[in-house]
Amino acid sequence: MQQISEQQLETALKKGISELDLDLSEEKINKLINYLNLLIKWNKAYNLTAVRDPLEMVNRHLIDSLSIVPYVDAKRIIDVGSGPGLPGIPLAICYPEMDVTTLDSNGKKTRFQLQAKTELGLDNLTVINKRVENCDFEPFDQVISRAFASLEDMINWTHQLCKKDGVFLAMKGLYPEEELSALPDGYELKICHRLNVPGTDGERHLLVLGRR
Repeated sequence: MQQISEQQLETALKKGISELDLDLSEEKINKLINYLNLLIKWNKAYNLTAVRDPLEMVNRHLIDSLSIVPYVDAKRIIDVGSGPGLPGIPLAICYPEMDVTTLDSNGKKTRFQLQAKTELGLDNLTVINKRVENCDFEPFDQVISRAFASLEDMINWTHQLCKKDGVFLAMKGLYPEEELSALPDGYELKICHRLNVPGTDGERHLLVLGRR
């Protein structure tokens, strides 16, 4: 695989951020690049993501995570099934004033997240290694997931983590018509945002779900 320079990664990231119309400081962009470099390094040994190409990681991981920034509005948010910290760690970088919790049952992925938390100085990030159905914390304003489970399973497994007036943010590819028809009683789709994710093929949607 051809060697990708730091400059190429930064250029690709800044291009995506500009196309998303986000205003991020140099400090935040540097932290996102440092996180990406850590992910590239750890991925060689621990297989944290199937995406190997660093430039592809920029679009499919960082830009994809940043595409939901305009729809995050919380004092406390939890990212369930976070994997190597996506979208939780990019959100923690973008919103240093927000308490971000990431949850994953895979020990090597949460160990990577803890290393990233330390190296990037993310004091607002809490990393938890547990199965989601075994968790019962103080409820959050928003519960987010990225390709974690069906909408029905997401709500059944995480309902206790969401405040009564909170919302679930489900990042999906194609509009999940079938999954929406199987939502548990008492829950509904509040709004659906069609996401424009620069540099990636296929549709992306953010579904905002809540209690009736």
